Amino acid sequence: MANLPQSLSMNPPFGGGGPTATTAGAVAGSQPGQERLMASAEQLVLDLSNPEHRENALVEISKKRELFHDLAPLLWNSFGTIAALLQEIVSIYPVLSPPNLTPAQSNRVCNALALLQCVASHPDTRMLFLNAHIPLYLYPFLNTTSKSRPFEYLRLTSLGVIGALVKVDDTEVISFLLSTEIIPLCLRTMEMGSELSKTVATFIVQKILLDDVGLDYICTTAERFFAVGRVLGNMVASLAEQPSSRLLKHIIRCYLRLSDNPRACDALRSCLPDMLRDATFNSCLREDPTTRRWLQQLIQNVGVNVNRVQASLQPGGGFDHMLERLSLLCAANTGTKKLTHVAVQHGLYQFLRCDSSALDDAVNEFADALSKGNDTIKAPTVLTDIVEAVAGAICLDMEFESPSFVAKLWMIHRGLLEPLVTNKDLQQKP
Repeated sequence: MANLPQSLSMNPPFGGGGPTATTAGAVAGSQPGQERLMASAEQLVLDLSNPEHRENALVEISKKRELFHDLAPLLWNSFGTIAALLQEIVSIYPVLSPPNLTPAQSNRVCNALALLQCVASHPDTRMLFLNAHIPLYLYPFLNTTSKSRPFEYLRLTSLGVIGALVKVDDTEVISFLLSTEIIPLCLRTMEMGSELSKTVATFIVQKILLDDVGLDYICTTAERFFAVGRVLGNMVASLAEQPSSRLLKHIIRCYLRLSDNPRACDALRSCLPDMLRDATFNSCLREDPTTRRWLQQLIQNVGVNVNRVQASLQPGGGFDHMLERLSLLCAANTGTKKLTHVAVQHGLYQFLRCDSSALDDAVNEFADALSKGNDTIKAPTVLTDIVEAVAGAICLDMEFESPSFVAKLWMIHRGLLEPLVTNKDLQQKP
């Protein structure tokens, strides 16, 4: 046992404290069993550093890890053990893409991940685990898209490690995860994983949102909020066909937490799924009073603000005025004049396959006049058609992924339309 720290070798067997039996006979009877358990655990941990014995050691420790209450410190402090577990993880990176992971490979690395989950969940090793940035080694597994069983087990076990980190409320843990790609990786799993993987990924997002740092992060930009909201909305729609009370519980809790942010609450008034407002999930939540209470609170939070509606109906602040301003903004940013200027600005006409010299001359004449500040010449309609065709091609590439493709289209296409006309611009120059 020379490789083990003296503190671990000399500690009482995995219970952590002294004997609690009330009689000396009971203590004496328990010691041989505890000693054998301790010796078995230490030997198995040592075997992890031996490539010839590692596979069997992974299986045996994974089976018995619940019996070893202080397994995490033993794993962390024994020489070479964490390095051996990381070696198991990185060894299967080459079979992730293209997806060639076998069930045997998946089971073996999942056993290694189960031991890392012990380390992540133990209070004495959690921050050491985090400070070593070990969660980053798991992200390639969460980034896979194959729905085969070996990959699904791999994603689920990896999510279990992250779930163990967030289970205990700790802002430092949340801050670390937010500095990585954990949100998009969880959203990916929430979209394409199995029900169990979706549940664990949604639980992780929920725990991040429950921390003030996490809520502020998600609600800081519209892109982040709508990315999360879109995935949650799609999951609600799918649950209407295949209900899961466990998954629905986490989804509703995420929505409820989002409603604590004023800006997010305003957005939820228009994008909260109707199926959460009506009786769609009544039967699914019949036996879950806690989730029903959350849903009622959510609906109350995002309910119509009567004072705001009354204010909007006052002269000069009604809906007609708002619609008028929106129409002007729309015309200024996506109208014919704007699109023709965009086509010229980015030189899009050169990519059009055309053998008409007359059209070439008309486009060149318009572009030349525009470069001199003269926008009185009528623009060839082909320029508008080109910009609209680009938008159509983007939609086709995204396969019209309703209801998110409009938001994605705007995120991609808006770069062509810069600089955008704002409401302030309209007020200065109607």
